[in-house]
Amino acid sequence: MSTIAILPYYKIQRELTGLAQEIISSDRSMILYADKIVTQYREFKITEVFDMSFRRMGNEGGFFYLHTSTGVYPYMVKIDPKPFIQKFRTMTSKRLT
Repeated sequence: MSTIAILPYYKIQRELTGLAQEIISSDRSMILYADKIVTQYREFKITEVFDMSFRRMGNEGGFFYLHTSTGVYPYMVKIDPKPFIQKFRTMTSKRLT
């Protein structure tokens, strides 16, 4: 299966170690295929994804939202996900016609 688009996102985790709090940021990728969207720990069939949206937070990045039949999943992104969203919408609009 060939990749249609890739959206980099990141996850922030806070861990308590003794008396200190450690913040760990890990870079991940969301991959759009013709039949599914795959993240680090989840896989969504394209038929389960209704829409995508983005809310900018501050000067760079924001929250990317994946609207699915099982709920809305937020992902933190550093770049504007507009190209990823457009490829998804173009792909799904062709499927509907």
